[in-house]
Amino acid sequence: MDEDWQGDLERWLAPYLEGLGNKTRRRMCPAYIAGLIGPGDRKSIQPMAARSDAISYDRLHHFIGAGLWDSAPLEATLWNQADELVGGDGAWLIIDDTALPKKGKASVGVAPQYATALGKNANCQTLVSVTLASCEVPLMLSLRLFLPESWTSDTARMDKAGVPAPLQEYRTKPEIAIQEIDRIIAAGVRFGCVLADAGYGLSAPFRQALSARNLCWAVGIPRHQKVYPADVQLIFPVAGRGRPRVRHVPDVKSMAAHAMLEGAKWRQVSWRKGTKGRLTARFAAMRVRIANGAPQRIGSAGAQHMPGEEAWLVGEHRSNGERKYYLSNLPADTPIKALAGAIKARWVCEQAHQQLKEELGLDHFEGRSWNGLHRHALMSMMAYTFLQSRRLAQAGRKKKSPRSASSPHLACSAPSHP
Repeated sequence: MDEDWQGDLERWLAPYLEGLGNKTRRRMCPAYIAGLIGPGDRKSIQPMAARSDAISYDRLHHFIGAGLWDSAPLEATLWNQADELVGGDGAWLIIDDTALPKKGKASVGVAPQYATALGKNANCQTLVSVTLASCEVPLMLSLRLFLPESWTSDTARMDKAGVPAPLQEYRTKPEIAIQEIDRIIAAGVRFGCVLADAGYGLSAPFRQALSARNLCWAVGIPRHQKVYPADVQLIFPVAGRGRPRVRHVPDVKSMAAHAMLEGAKWRQVSWRKGTKGRLTARFAAMRVRIANGAPQRIGSAGAQHMPGEEAWLVGEHRSNGERKYYLSNLPADTPIKALAGAIKARWVCEQAHQQLKEELGLDHFEGRSWNGLHRHALMSMMAYTFLQSRRLAQAGRKKKSPRSASSPHLACSAPSHP
């Protein structure tokens, strides 16, 4: 990075500093972000303060952990800048989560839980992340802490960590994600399609909430997710004895996603060019009805979910033998290459998680409070957006007007959000 980056940072932060008001806070914010971006392996407060002659540890610690300031104006500025850089009809809104390994029990939200990055259970905090991305350029919009039941069942513990009273009820990760999506839509951030892995895609309420908001989506699912053929019919079964049936039932049974695709036509699809050549895998896609309607007893089959909305069922056979399955409500005329491109676009959020941790110390925060963690995460996201804006400027990439640019394969038949 060139020597003048700190001068650029001061200028870039000007709209953020207007939202901070207080003169001391207006000094602490650039100092904190410069500490995250600057040299040094450890990006917690003490080593950052030690590397700076101008800022004391106490002031920096108070700014993040205890200062009385509202993060909402800074968040609004971040979202506006992200929208200007990569927002538009062709942009992706990617839902995921990332784990911050921790020792001890005192840090807010820490508990033994599954950490995707580690591939196992670990003592950690889990942040639900929302990333806006376009042309393989990710910008992180939101990082919100998930509170396990071991925390939400202990009010005194939450109060000690400063968890706001309205957020002390247990919320699943998909529920947190939907609330963040609503806030992002309300702020006017523009995107074309929501992407998520199977950790979110397996949730029928999550998928249904996206559809209820007229959003396009493409999500991972478990191989055993039940689906019906697209042409499933609802019929009145003939009662052999007793009272006549009063409810329709499907004329065929639902089946697991992997079984539905067994007889499908698989083809080699390339979705983008990587550093080592074209990225390809074998894909199959067919229209189905998702088995996520109301549960109903169907004869000897017992309680079954009725057919829900029509969607694409997509299978992927990777070169290493791994098989993955997806659902998407993209239009029925979407080509398989566009379906594959949507599914595989999710990888850039993992790149953003990695860079936020390795370059900007997202997982280095040593405070224990709710406010401190979320403010540190916000500063990390601001630092990341600053670096991405510089990379885009230095690459000389002029983003064409997203209001006139649209992707024909990302326009849902339902009206898009405002």
